[in-house]
Amino acid sequence: MTDTAPAPKDATALRLGYGTNGLTDLRLDDALGLLADLGYDGVGLTLDHMHLDPLAPDLATRARRTARTLRRRGLGVTVETGARYVLSARRKHGPTLLDPDPADRGARIGLLTAAVRTGAELGAHAVHCFSGVTPEGTSDEDAWRRLTEALAPVLDTAAREGVPLALEPEPGHLVETLADFHRLRTALGDPPHLGLTLDIGHCQCLEPQPPADCVTAAGPWLRHVQIEDMRRGVHEHLPFGEGEIDFPPVLAALAATGYRGLTVVELPRHSHAGPRCAEDSLGFLRAAAAAAARAPLASATPEGGTP
Repeated sequence: MTDTAPAPKDATALRLGYGTNGLTDLRLDDALGLLADLGYDGVGLTLDHMHLDPLAPDLATRARRTARTLRRRGLGVTVETGARYVLSARRKHGPTLLDPDPADRGARIGLLTAAVRTGAELGAHAVHCFSGVTPEGTSDEDAWRRLTEALAPVLDTAAREGVPLALEPEPGHLVETLADFHRLRTALGDPPHLGLTLDIGHCQCLEPQPPADCVTAAGPWLRHVQIEDMRRGVHEHLPFGEGEIDFPPVLAALAATGYRGLTVVELPRHSHAGPRCAEDSLGFLRAAAAAAARAPLASATPEGGTP
């Protein structure tokens, strides 16, 4: 694994990032320059055709060049693999790790292993992924078997490269909730290089616990955090203040876990206003973090989460 970007001046502070899937109208170098100039600590870099295309030639060379830019800008990085059409021009987020065709599953496995190697080149603190939606006609047993088998070579690569794989529970996917994540890690034998991407909006959308309690429960497995506003029962990523989440308790809980990776703003449908959203989001989160520091969570200690 290559050298990582510098830590923030305050080692106890939350490290805030912004996702390039919300800056798709900007060239990658311009997006990185914007985030550095605004004062972000890092970036959630989605591998896509406009930003470090994982299928174009000389990926390793391009990754090394991007790594130099990240270091020069003082930005940390996580690698995201949620590009909508990076593998198929016609099937959103397909193919997946759950597809019946082994060749289709192999395409997703190839993308994820390439993402892990790219993460190592970039000095990423984690590589994000998700399970995918269970195909029609596939039994629950077959879906879980395919997922665990498909993740094995990706986790082997993560172990060799020293970069954690951080799986995200996603509404509508086979792994949809924190309970599903724990089912997966148990089925895989709790591998050390498998961690969790926790999306705060998804907690508001469908978890039974409030988002702050989800953060506390998830603490031991956190490797990556995504953040945005959201409403209960509606999977729509919203700018801060447009949903229902009370953010100071969430940020207090996150600080209490000891998590020191990036907390990345995830607004993939707002690229048309990306620079403004990035600026507004940073101001909102800094104010929420200051409020959290004034009234810290009373008992935010990660106590093992779901068995």
